[in-house]
Parts: sequence; structure tokens; C-alpha cells
Amino acid sequence: MQAFRKFLPMFDRVLVERLAAETVTRGGIMIPEKAQGKVLQATVVAVGPGTTNKAGNVTPVCVKVGDKVMLPEYGGTKVVLEDKDYFLFRDGDILGKYVD
Repeated sequence: MQAFRKFLPMFDRVLVERLAAETVTRGGIMIPEKAQGKVLQATVVAVGPGTTNKAGNVTPVCVKVGDKVMLPEYGGTKVVLEDKDYFLFRDGDILGKYVD
């Protein structure tokens, strides 16, 4: 069983797995780890049910499991599940999602 299946985000939080950083340029030059930029793209692996408004209605989260999203450069909470790093963001902090 995958680790993120054992973790359910609360409210409007979204659990994502960042994509791997580029280690080689298009020309084949190796990029040192210190020079690699922060990866702002991720895949959604779990979502919370949404937030409850004043009327008691649930406002669902805008993304779903499997969506590829763009993250802000800073923020999010690191979550380690079975030795793998995931990040927890609020739905409103996600900048956008990629459409095929």
C-alpha cells in the first residue's frame, strides 16, 4: 500500500509530490545539486474534502488526485511518509494546474 493512501489531508489541504529536478541540460551538461532550481511542478496525490462555509455547505477543493499543478516558490509543509517527501498546501495556495 502506498504511504499517501494512509494520510488524508484535512479541510482544503492538498498533498503533492514534487517532480524531480533537472540534473542535465538539453546539451548534456550535468547540473550540480546546488545550482538546481527549486521544482515548482508537482502531482496531486491526495486532497481533503474542502472547507465549510458559514451556511454549512462544503466548498470542494479545485484539484483532484493525479492533476499536475504549479506551486508557489515558498510555502507548504513537508510531510515524510515511509521515507518519501511530500508537501502539504492549501487549495488556495496552488497557482494553477496543467491541462493536457
